[in-house]
Amino acid sequence: MNIRELARPEIRNLVPYFAPAAPESFTRLNANEAPSFPYEEISTVERNRYPQMRPTTLQGRLAHVFGVPAAMLCPTRGSSEGIDLLIRTFCRAYTDNIVVLPPTFEMYSAYAEMHGAEVRRAPLMPDTFAVDWKLLRLQCDASTKIVFLCSPNNPTGNPIPASDIVSFAKERAGRTLVVIDEAYIEFCDEDSMTSFIGENPNLVVLRTLSKAYALAGARCGAVIGHEDLATLVAAMVSPYAMSTPVTDLVLEALQERGIELAKRQIENIVRERSRLENALKGFPDVEKVWPSSANFILLRFRMPDRIAALFEENRILIRQFTGSPELEGCTRITVGTADENDRLLAALRAIGGVR
Repeated sequence: MNIRELARPEIRNLVPYFAPAAPESFTRLNANEAPSFPYEEISTVERNRYPQMRPTTLQGRLAHVFGVPAAMLCPTRGSSEGIDLLIRTFCRAYTDNIVVLPPTFEMYSAYAEMHGAEVRRAPLMPDTFAVDWKLLRLQCDASTKIVFLCSPNNPTGNPIPASDIVSFAKERAGRTLVVIDEAYIEFCDEDSMTSFIGENPNLVVLRTLSKAYALAGARCGAVIGHEDLATLVAAMVSPYAMSTPVTDLVLEALQERGIELAKRQIENIVRERSRLENALKGFPDVEKVWPSSANFILLRFRMPDRIAALFEENRILIRQFTGSPELEGCTRITVGTADENDRLLAALRAIGGVR
């Protein structure tokens, strides 16, 4: 399969903007940069120079952390930019479509609508939030360029079996990209789908440092796929897109010591998730708690408005899904620190105790 044939015709021959490397020993008078960095009180590191045009150092480090060859990875400003880039690269406006599986991350649809791609929906099965594969297949046609699968899914927290994803990807080979958003994979017992890309070049994986690596403010993620796909997507990225402070921060955070600290935090979050799930099930105001493989919990309150007012009084922010037919009365609660979780549970106890 030639992955380039799936791309928009005007993108296939696009050549990334390129500038020659500038060794440190050279006097750089080629890029209209300021000659010096005057802000000594801010940092001793030069910020007057442009960052790497293509962040190859960052690319290599992300590839190491995610366990893939660097040629398969394109760094992005969060995985949200990866969604945007994939739709811009492969979907022709007012011609092609994507398929999403609500309830799920809303930005898949938002970016498609921005670029004039039709959005088709194959809702997850009620209550279990499992994929309705028959309905998904019915929604796909010759103009379906991308199917977005979030695993574990946001906001429901459930993973999608890898065998089902691979089977579906094989059916759509040569016609459709199957994009697996793994924003929460580190909190899950499942392995990344990147190991299946070699035999399934239409599989694409999105990764981010925002969740497990606690770097949401840095805005750093990656698109991982076949080398041809990574090259096509990279051609769509603006030159100098990754700023020097962000790159420096990420490279520092992703040293082996930082990775070990992140793993410890993931373990703490998983333990707190289990504790919070069990505690929430004991409240009479909680109708249902869904099992989660992410860093949040989805639950349904019997009186959601009452609970929302309670949390507001206690200055606790949660996510409600007002107006969502698939998530009527549901609330998503991010797993916080032990103290934050205790505060939430204490607020709930104040209005009715436990069973």
